[in-house]
This record gives sequence, structure tokens and C-alpha cells, in this order.
Amino acid sequence: MRTKLSSYIWILSFLSLIPIACKTYYIPVQSFKEQFNGIDSTKLRLVNTRGPAGDVAEYFANPIDYIKCVDKNNIPFELKNSPSIEIRFTENTNKRTIFYFDRVFLQDSLVFGEMSRFIRVRKGISLGNVKLIEVQDGHKNFRYMENKK
Repeated sequence: MRTKLSSYIWILSFLSLIPIACKTYYIPVQSFKEQFNGIDSTKLRLVNTRGPAGDVAEYFANPIDYIKCVDKNNIPFELKNSPSIEIRFTENTNKRTIFYFDRVFLQDSLVFGEMSRFIRVRKGISLGNVKLIEVQDGHKNFRYMENKK
């Protein structure tokens, strides 16, 4: 009996270490266009973030505070923007591109973003070729810091 109880405790302890799955939300392409209307590279704001290792980074981010999206049942939801939010674009060819949401902006019909916090390489994809847009919190422990300016 005692062995069985300790086995249950061990299993419950182990399960508590497994990370909770990230909930995925969806942004219809038209809604994405509306939310980013007027947000181009000239509208970005300077932010400071602290990373998981305590490192601090300063960069320009889009000014969206809440992301208008829907869940898998098409129920509207507003997701608070943070440096750990990731956005995934699936193109008509099923090619996927993942950016950090706060690093995304729209220039004409091109979506520009950065896929890494460490390597600053900007990539653009045509919004006309996008069939699905997904967002989720990657739980990578990036946090905005208050700007001291």
C-alpha cells in the first residue's frame, strides 16, 4: 500500500513538471490587415525587454497592446501582447513562417518580422499568399521593462 501511494505521489510530481500546452488562437487575414492598418516601420515604439537569462534588449516593436483573435470555436478573444507572443503565417504552399508578434509590421501588402531575438534578420512575406495566421504565447519568459526616458 505504501509503495502504491509513493508511486502516485511520484507520478503527480513528475506530471507537474511537464509544461502546459500553449493555447493557439487565430487571426483572420482581414482582421490582421485591420489591426495593422497604418502600422508600418515608422510607427514602431522603442521597448526594453528582459530575457530568460536576465539579458536586456532594446528594439522597436509594434504598438499593439491587445491582439484581436478567435479561438478554435471562432469565439472572439483579446490576447495581451508580450515579447513572448509568437505569430505563425501559413502560406498557400503550406510553408510556415514564425515571427515574434511584437516585431511584426505591415508595409503595403508585405508582412515584415523577425524570427529570432538574437539574430536581427528581417524577413518579408506576401500577405496575399497567407491562408492561416495563428498566435500563441510561447512561454519563453521574455518581459517588457519600463522605459526610463
